[in-house]
Amino acid sequence: MRVILQRVQHASVKVDGEITGKIENGILALVGFEPDDTREDFEWISKKIIQLRIFNDENDVMNLDVQQTDGDILVVSQFTLHASTKKGNRPSYIKASKPDLANEQYETFLNVLESNFKPVQRGIFGADMKVELLNDGPVTIFIDSKNKE
Repeated sequence: MRVILQRVQHASVKVDGEITGKIENGILALVGFEPDDTREDFEWISKKIIQLRIFNDENDVMNLDVQQTDGDILVVSQFTLHASTKKGNRPSYIKASKPDLANEQYETFLNVLESNFKPVQRGIFGADMKVELLNDGPVTIFIDSKNKE
């Protein structure tokens, strides 16, 4: 599982012109799945998202997590996180989960995340989504559950 986290002052996702998810201060999480991703991957990533200290404390040091700032999380599925650009100029998505499996993985991941946090805002799986955000910092972090650095 791969995730791009962005600390945001606000973010929203629209489908067909209607807002399906919206947050103010918090984290926008773009998530992509591979066929061999398991609940263990979802739990590890979920804890990282919730506990990552990327918000400023009173001394302007990134020392607080999203819970400590009473922030929110917006989750958007994005299979393109598994793009391979090794050959040619057209990305290959062969490593990404197929839509039926990815949708199941997305829902399971959301359940895991919400069981450890609170209800999260979300995009609609497989839809043509328009994501707007104001990246705060900017702070953008890439996490891969297969490469736990």
